[in-house]
Amino acid sequence: MFTRLLVGLDGSPRADAAFEQAVRLGERFHSTLIVAYVREGRHGADGAAMLDRARERVLAAELKVETAAIEGDADVELATLAKTADAVLVGRRGVTTAGSALGPTAVSLIRIAERCVIVCGGVPSPMRSIAVAWDGRETSQRALERAIQFATVVESTIHIIHANDDREAGLQVVGAAEAALSMQRVPFVTHVEPGRPGEVVAQVIKRTQCDSLFAGAHMTHVDGRPSAVVVSHAEEILLHTDIPVVIQP
Repeated sequence: MFTRLLVGLDGSPRADAAFEQAVRLGERFHSTLIVAYVREGRHGADGAAMLDRARERVLAAELKVETAAIEGDADVELATLAKTADAVLVGRRGVTTAGSALGPTAVSLIRIAERCVIVCGGVPSPMRSIAVAWDGRETSQRALERAIQFATVVESTIHIIHANDDREAGLQVVGAAEAALSMQRVPFVTHVEPGRPGEVVAQVIKRTQCDSLFAGAHMTHVDGRPSAVVVSHAEEILLHTDIPVVIQP
């Protein structure tokens, strides 16, 4: 499921954190890491030196590595490379006045790459205890499917988290998730709690000490074509947690 992982370097601490998470995840799945440096404009960091250091780090972890130095727009070039990958890892953006934890490159990748985007935390996570933010939508269902695959490998219990002020209605919403997990014989715990999705997810994660989260992104359409990505729940969750969030388009 994660046999090829793509991560972009730009010299920033958040990109370095994403790279270290990619190595950690690669060790779990024996993945090939695709490490890219995209130079935007005439000025930029020394991409060759960064890629050389990254190659040495990946080889030291006894993983296969491919490197790419490209010029262009980061989101477009990474989206092109992502066609050969299973997931793209990006760093968590510092919260701005607009309250966004996803940078424009990450949002664009979710829209055009059609691959799951893993927004990494400040420090690498073992990603052994899994939470799923569930709202019953199609992308939430795909996020659950991805989490089930992941849990099967790491032999983890999945925590299904759903925010709903009406508990009875919430239990009906999570019924489909519980049925899917039961059919796959994956152990799970259901959490239906009142409040805003991001806050509820953060509270459950803190209580259960989950160290990874799977969530869906929602597409809007104009004239039948995808035009934007709505990641409101994922954005809100990112504001309250510092663990890897696997965003499934």
